[in-house]
Amino acid sequence: MSVQQDAPGDGDAQDLEVWIDQDLCTGDGICAQYAPEVFELDIDGLAYVKSAEDELLQDPGATTPVPLTLLQDVVDSAKECPGDCIHVRRVKDSVEVYGPDAA
Repeated sequence: MSVQQDAPGDGDAQDLEVWIDQDLCTGDGICAQYAPEVFELDIDGLAYVKSAEDELLQDPGATTPVPLTLLQDVVDSAKECPGDCIHVRRVKDSVEVYGPDAA
């Protein structure tokens, strides 16, 4: 599943993906509250992204597409995350557009 969205500073529609750095995750679950379709806490107490098929992706650095309908919820999750561990980036060039490393 691929979704189009305008990224900051870019007039062209972009495919976006999100990933979580579990080394920084504090397990607060704010992301799962904002966007339960995209994020889920596992039994280890850490947050992970889910695939479009609702499968928990536990591999380090696993990414999932950001559905346009959930973009604001994903962005809010990244902004409110106490661990600053949620990264949203453009697929075409891997530039982070939301999250701790966004320009």
